Amino acid sequence: MAFVMDFRRLVHEAWPAFEQHERDGWVLRYAGGVTDRANSVYARNVPEDMDAALEDAERFYAERGLKPVFTVGDPGLDRVLERRGYRRTRPVLAMVARLGSLPEAPAHPVRIEDEPWDAWMDAWWSVDGRYADRIGDARRIVTGVPAWYAAVERDGVPLAVGRGVPQGDTLGIYCMATLPAARRRGLGRSVIRALVRRAVPAGMSSAYLVVTEANENARGLYRGEGFEVAGEGYHYRVGEGLGAAGRTQGS
Repeated sequence: MAFVMDFRRLVHEAWPAFEQHERDGWVLRYAGGVTDRANSVYARNVPEDMDAALEDAERFYAERGLKPVFTVGDPGLDRVLERRGYRRTRPVLAMVARLGSLPEAPAHPVRIEDEPWDAWMDAWWSVDGRYADRIGDARRIVTGVPAWYAAVERDGVPLAVGRGVPQGDTLGIYCMATLPAARRRGLGRSVIRALVRRAVPAGMSSAYLVVTEANENARGLYRGEGFEVAGEGYHYRVGEGLGAAGRTQGS
């Protein structure tokens, strides 16, 4: 299966920081510290003055109480950051599925809305969140672009959730989370299938998601739904000792 996708760009567009600053080919992103995705430098091009660009980025995050973080997919930038003392962390894999036809119907009823309702946010944040006082920032991120919000519910309470982001002819799948007590029942599988079944009639021919390399359970679920690792993915570089605070959430 051959897919040519710019996954860093897709993630940047599907998981938008609510504060973004363009600096000489780099996008400095800030979203209250919620996820490295939305609080890191997206380096689209090589700046004319690398040292000045790095100092600018480090100052930007220091002013916001964060360590500087880069989303890295370019070996050249990776070497520069390594020499500067940035620590490599959390390698992320991109997985892609070709959507030739509708998948099997979900084994469970799945509710899909165009806006996240409070119980959806609570379910996702209870699994993926780190600090309850940042759920407002998290909502600003996930509602920053048009998306679909899916959930398997019991008595009105979401047990498993996911978010689908239409991006041209591909669907980005994010926010996959299942409450611990409801795992190993195929609920996450039903969420994925429901999102894909909505995407195919809308003209999307592929779907992608990103997952940390260490999350073997999630990778197994996604492989079972036809997703395969594509390309090199990316990782993060964190400037140790260059900022005050850590992140509120992972990838």
